[in-house]
Amino acid sequence: MSGPMSGVRVLEVAQWTFVPAAGAVLADWGADVIKIEHPQTGDSQRGLRQLGHITVEGDRNPVMEHANRGKRSVALDMSTPDGHALLMDIARSSDVFLTNFLPDARKKLRIDVDDVRAENPDIIYARGSAYGPLGPDAGKGGYDMTGFWSRAAGALGSTPCDLDGVVPQPGPAYGDSIGGMTIAGGIAAALFERERTGMARVVDISLLGVGVWASGVAINAALASGTPWQTNPGGANVAPNNPLVGFYRTSDGRFLGVSMLQGFRYFAEFCRRVGVPELATDERFASHALLAANAPAAIEVLRATLGAQPLEHWRTVLDGFDGQWAPVQNTAEVAIDPQVRANGNVVAVQQDGQTFDLVASPVLYDETPLSLNPMPEFAAHTEELILELGGDWDRVTALKESGAIA
Repeated sequence: MSGPMSGVRVLEVAQWTFVPAAGAVLADWGADVIKIEHPQTGDSQRGLRQLGHITVEGDRNPVMEHANRGKRSVALDMSTPDGHALLMDIARSSDVFLTNFLPDARKKLRIDVDDVRAENPDIIYARGSAYGPLGPDAGKGGYDMTGFWSRAAGALGSTPCDLDGVVPQPGPAYGDSIGGMTIAGGIAAALFERERTGMARVVDISLLGVGVWASGVAINAALASGTPWQTNPGGANVAPNNPLVGFYRTSDGRFLGVSMLQGFRYFAEFCRRVGVPELATDERFASHALLAANAPAAIEVLRATLGAQPLEHWRTVLDGFDGQWAPVQNTAEVAIDPQVRANGNVVAVQQDGQTFDLVASPVLYDETPLSLNPMPEFAAHTEELILELGGDWDRVTALKESGAIA
């Protein structure tokens, strides 16, 4: 696949989503990503068929497709001498070693930084972890629900203050996907530096760190004030000092999201469009300061007005309006959103004569939607890669007999 990462080889020793998602992004960008899987078990997610209330039937596996499209699958047992030797052969021809194995496992399997650098001193060594390489929890594992969502304040920052409970992540692998994109960016920067200076970095990205960055403005406010972030109550809430920031319920039980931080600038035109032009000339809202001071009164009128028509009506009424607004959509609606499609955020993938749609990573190059390849079948490229590395069929046979490869 062509792209800015064409010619870059990534050796991925990882499973689940957080780190493999980074490999998927790099593959989207054109890298040759070699995914190492255990000969007996493969990536643990290959058998995952239940996603929340959705049961996945047939050959499709959305989790694996999301994090593993465009890669090549090599099944080898790196715990065996022959398997480890083959892994190091691949490492010698690779630009990046990408892993989410914990420190003890990396040491036991002899795939830590020093082990890989002994074979390839110029390799970028990238590690994704739950809590980072330093501190008391450096050796502790975790998932995005723990490291990204719970511990980094995303969960409480998304939970209405009057809710008896905690809001879950918006969907499976939510933090993993954001984190994977972050890892890919870190690797790209390290490759850029190596190209210019010859220095090969060790790159570390944690779910905790990505979560802290995602909540960075609220955490910075806590650093400045010593006060934790306070969320709004549940339901169709609107900012108390700006009637054009928040959510309004429509007559069909849907929601319209508005985020006009310069509320007074857009207030008159918004009111005219939604059918209450009298608010635009009301002296209570005649300046920015007055609108902020009397916002509850405007909110009351707008709630009644917007609640009298369905969401589709307001889509039509607000079409072409310069103010910042959006319908609150579900995942099925996002999948067919024409703006999403126009920008290549969902693209068609060809596999075995069939076509299916898949979410693409969000970076466009030259305004051209990405062209994605499907995820690899388990072990599909093991023999191919051995031959590419200069091996022959005798070596393939010997590796199979020793149990080093599938």
